[in-house]
Amino acid sequence: MNLSVVQVIKLGQQYINFWPEKAELARYFADYQAVQSARFVCRYFPALALFIFIMQLYFSSGFFLGSGSITNALDALPQALVYGLFLISIPVQALVVLGVKADKFLPPSLASWYRSGLEKAKEQGSQNKLTDLAVAKPRYIDLAQLLQLTFASRN
Repeated sequence: MNLSVVQVIKLGQQYINFWPEKAELARYFADYQAVQSARFVCRYFPALALFIFIMQLYFSSGFFLGSGSITNALDALPQALVYGLFLISIPVQALVVLGVKADKFLPPSLASWYRSGLEKAKEQGSQNKLTDLAVAKPRYIDLAQLLQLTFASRN
């Protein structure tokens, strides 16, 4: 599908939210590590970017030595902005990468596994939620939804 950048980022966020946090999935899906890394980056990098921005201005101003000035801090502002913007862009990059991955169709072997998993889930009685997942060509986000539904029904 042709998606805008904002739609890809939202799809990446949905993909992260749908993917279950079960360590046993790491043995079967390579995406598990990517999703866990993206969760970590999205959770901690905005605060890290702010911290780096503030520390860059603080140390370059010289206030910690007792002989600081605002002009020193203003001189370091462009460099601090570059570091901060770089760090804040990493979560966005992670969401874009996962959004692109979520929109891709499953390979044939994984698609057949998806269909058999869908049938097993229907047999267990989650019929009303599974009607949305029955698609002709499943995508990775459909797989994440099926996994979430499967693990949610176990608990």
